[in-house]
Amino acid sequence: MEKESFDFQIERIVSVVRDSDARIVGLQFPEGFKRRSPGIAERIEEETDVRVIISGNPCFGACDLDVALLDKVDLLFHFGHAQLDDSSLESKVYFIETRSNADIAEVVKKALPELKGHKIGLITTVQHVHKLEDACSILDSGGKECVIGIGDSKIAYPGQVLGCNFSAARSEECDEYLYIGSGEFHPLGVSLSTGKRVLVADPFVNGVREVDPSRILRQRSAVIAKSLDASVFGIVISSKPGQERIELAEKLKSLAQKHEKQAHILSMDLVTPDQLLQFKVDAFVNTACPRLAVDEVGRFNAPMLTPQEFEIVLGEKEWENLVFDEITGE
Repeated sequence: MEKESFDFQIERIVSVVRDSDARIVGLQFPEGFKRRSPGIAERIEEETDVRVIISGNPCFGACDLDVALLDKVDLLFHFGHAQLDDSSLESKVYFIETRSNADIAEVVKKALPELKGHKIGLITTVQHVHKLEDACSILDSGGKECVIGIGDSKIAYPGQVLGCNFSAARSEECDEYLYIGSGEFHPLGVSLSTGKRVLVADPFVNGVREVDPSRILRQRSAVIAKSLDASVFGIVISSKPGQERIELAEKLKSLAQKHEKQAHILSMDLVTPDQLLQFKVDAFVNTACPRLAVDEVGRFNAPMLTPQEFEIVLGEKEWENLVFDEITGE
């Protein structure tokens, strides 16, 4: 039997359920783990007396709890993310971080000769944070100085970055960064947030590559350019617990009015191109998940700006100050 690549903590979940008075349990998974949900649900039901309901809604992070399902269940197990700084749901929601069992040693050793600087910042997602000290030892033995930064209150572990928060990367001075994991968005965000070189060490393909933020910067510059003549803006907010930034939306609306522009606040749960299709504005401003404007670029019926880009359009900031939008803590 193939060894499980991720730890879904089934025994812990069964123990929590058995020790509770729960009768109905909810499971919520990000897209990459959804295919595992039927087997996990079946095992929980076989080993306990509860009924399981699996969330079929998209899940983009710990900020994106299925609040509708939460009202229907006694316990909710949220997979793939670490808890954010909101403790109001601690008694009902359990965050199953789903750590990776992948060996990172070989790919970190492969990255060593590609690192140009001496002081290296180590960063990753929650799936690999337990391997950062091992990676640090490898870098130290290769003559590098290793730093693992502490993020703000939204960051659960040293060295951890989210798709909307790169504070751990900015907390320590270093020459460049080594990101352990797969995907492009997190290391790209670090590169744009810090202005430093970022190498990706992907343990799943045993490959090393350097991220290039130039394509994203060209895309974002094009979105800004298309919005320069806009006079009517739709400021989008999400009702998701960890994404709702109503105060920011109100601030941006006031800023638009200061520049004699029209701005309307649009509230919804899931923000998609289809949801916005009927709103006839010159440009949108996204205050929901920061990834939306970048991941869905070109799919909206009007340019989708980040709050920082909106300020550039209004002349409040310079183009050179373009950075990724983030949802930060204290």
